[in-house]
Amino acid sequence: MEYRLLGRTDMKVSAISFGAWAIGGTWGPVQDEDSMKALHAAVDAGVNFVDTADVYGDGRSERLVARLRRERKGETIFVATKAGRRLPEQTREGYSRKNLNAWVDRSLRNLEMDTVDLLQLHCPHPDVYDTPEVFGVLDEMVHAGKIRYYGVSVETVDEALRGIAHPGVQTVQIIFNMFRPKPAERFFPEARARRVGILARVPLASGLLTGKLSKESTFAADDHRQFNREGQFFDKGETFSGVPFETGLEAVEALRPLVPPTTSLAQLALRWILMFDAVSCAIPGAKNPDQARANAAAADLPPIDPATMDAVSRIYDESIREHVHGSW
Repeated sequence: MEYRLLGRTDMKVSAISFGAWAIGGTWGPVQDEDSMKALHAAVDAGVNFVDTADVYGDGRSERLVARLRRERKGETIFVATKAGRRLPEQTREGYSRKNLNAWVDRSLRNLEMDTVDLLQLHCPHPDVYDTPEVFGVLDEMVHAGKIRYYGVSVETVDEALRGIAHPGVQTVQIIFNMFRPKPAERFFPEARARRVGILARVPLASGLLTGKLSKESTFAADDHRQFNREGQFFDKGETFSGVPFETGLEAVEALRPLVPPTTSLAQLALRWILMFDAVSCAIPGAKNPDQARANAAAADLPPIDPATMDAVSRIYDESIREHVHGSW
């Protein structure tokens, strides 16, 4: 496993870390015991950073992370969580001192922690990025010892750039994958200059980039890949990275010839992300130990050659760009 410094923090995190959305919910049925096996397999493979949120299963994911820390007592496992999506409607006013403290206090109880390593605003209302008072409350939390560091989870490159204008923002979590490379153009250079850590989320485009989905694939009613394809419940870009499903399947077929022997498309997609040195870590999810181990192994793959990187860019330009580039 490779480890990278997370921005200006003192945390060296595994380049492939663990995204804990799926073990909380909205990805179809999942059993807690399977989730725990996946978490343990990830840690066994060198993962030392877990990203969760208070709304993943209404605290279920956070509680599983707490259990992991109990069962791996004495080992270094950094924990990031997110706050803000508990609001019934996203508004700037919702990010009040009272609400922020209540959300963080609840997460601390779920996580069984006195101080969370990293708190991120969870894709807040766009006006929040222009409200310095909100970030002042986060500074107060750092001073009070509730959180060590804070960052933002964003939908767009513009939000990422506005977020890092606040000096206390240590990290940005943003969708970045073969089907969403735009952040590398404008945002990564600015983040690198400010030494801001980057968490690449939705790294496998909601499973498209695993190569395991097909036109015949079906999804459970409680899986966002079924109920949010057009952004009915949250930002459309969260589901299949905003790419129309059948368009994504066609692009995947174009990517398959690029996959080296003994490597999966998912591993190539994760290794592609790590080719960008501005990225601190990618945070794929896993529902079982095999997925967790395969994800972690991507960090040990050799660098991708320039011809393959160029081929990925061409496939994006020819098939995907028109569907996503202007929106996020």
